[in-house]
Parts: sequence; structure tokens; C-alpha cells
Amino acid sequence: MWQLPPIPPWNAIHPMIVHFPIVLLLIAPLFVLLGIPRGPWGRAFSAAGLVLLVLGTVSTLIVAEAGEAAAELVVRSDAINAVLHAHTELADITKVLAIVFTCIYIILLITRLILRDKLKPLLWTLLSVAFLLGYSTVLLALVNTGHDGGRLVHELGVLAQLPPEP
Repeated sequence: MWQLPPIPPWNAIHPMIVHFPIVLLLIAPLFVLLGIPRGPWGRAFSAAGLVLLVLGTVSTLIVAEAGEAAAELVVRSDAINAVLHAHTELADITKVLAIVFTCIYIILLITRLILRDKLKPLLWTLLSVAFLLGYSTVLLALVNTGHDGGRLVHELGVLAQLPPEP
């Protein structure tokens, strides 16, 4: 019979949810790019990009908290401590950058709404490209955070501490 697996406790949920911010924040720039042209499609893609950025940013906060809870249960070694420290530092940087660039995109979209016809398409394109270039720092931090997380699991054997099944 099909049934849902048990939901792990907070300190073991990190591996289940860690891929949400990765996917959301990696796909958001595509929608920002598709939102550059004027018209209803541009507005729709911009709105979708904003939703992805907000969801990705909020999920980084949740995943980081779950990761901190999971880190308390890790059996430590010098190698694990070094990678875990780097992973945690990068996660903090990723959170801050995601918040900053989500706020910047909100400001850009509000500006676009307020200035509507006064904002030249070339200026909007340049602002969007500048945003995407800056946003690449979020992606770089995100990918490096994920890489260190992958090293913890696949290279150093750190696993989530799951409760025994009934």
C-alpha cells in the first residue's frame, strides 16, 4: 500500500529541502531575462521572476536554519569541521546576497511600474542586465555552498540523523 514516508524531525529535514532554494534561485534569472521586453508577456515573466526570487530567498532562510540544527548532530573531525565551517559561511553569504538582490529587483519593478512610459526600453534593458550581472554573485555563492554541502555528504560521509522507522 502506498503511504507517505514519515516527516523527519527539524534537525534531519535539511537534506529533504536543501534543493528548493538551489532550483528557485538558479531558474529566477531566466524569468528576469524573459521579463525585459515590454508588454504583457514581459510583465508576466518579471512577476514570475520576482516570485521565484522571493520563494528562493525565503527558502534559503529556512534551509539554513534546518542546516544549523542538523550540524549540531554531526560527528566531527578536523576535515568535517573545516568543510562545515566553509559551508556555513557560504550559506550565510548566500542568504544575505539573496535578500539584497531580491530587494533590488523589487525596487527595479516598482520603478518600472511608476515610470511606465517614461522609462526607455534601452535603459530598462541596461538596468536588467546590470541586475543579472550583480545577481551572478548570488549564483556563485549558492553553487559554492552546494558544492561544500555535497563534499560533506559524498566525500566525508556526513548523513542526516534520521529517527528509527516504526
